[in-house]
Amino acid sequence: MEDTRLGRVEVSPTAISSLASQVVLESYGVVGMATKDLASGIVEILQPASHRRGVDVDIDDEQITIDLYVVVEYGTRIATVARNIQSAVKYSVERALGVPVLTVNVHVQDLRISAD
Repeated sequence: MEDTRLGRVEVSPTAISSLASQVVLESYGVVGMATKDLASGIVEILQPASHRRGVDVDIDDEQITIDLYVVVEYGTRIATVARNIQSAVKYSVERALGVPVLTVNVHVQDLRISAD
């Protein structure tokens, strides 16, 4: 992503996914990350080691598009939680990488009562 006089620095989509999923999980109203495939009709909340599977990152022409698949806490304002996630992920990724994030799409896969 960045050329320096010492060489090239590249950040993989997997690393960006890790950063994004960490930010999502720290967001108010989020119960967890979910699988993006709803073919079975069952939403699976991912275990901590698999959180990156709930994030899709596309890097095109030095711009990043991030799709997040989340489970939101029942009773929260879904639109507010989603906007907060978008803002926090965009800020964190841009701050860490210095590369613009074009879009952050939040896909609410399910509503659950928090275990906390």
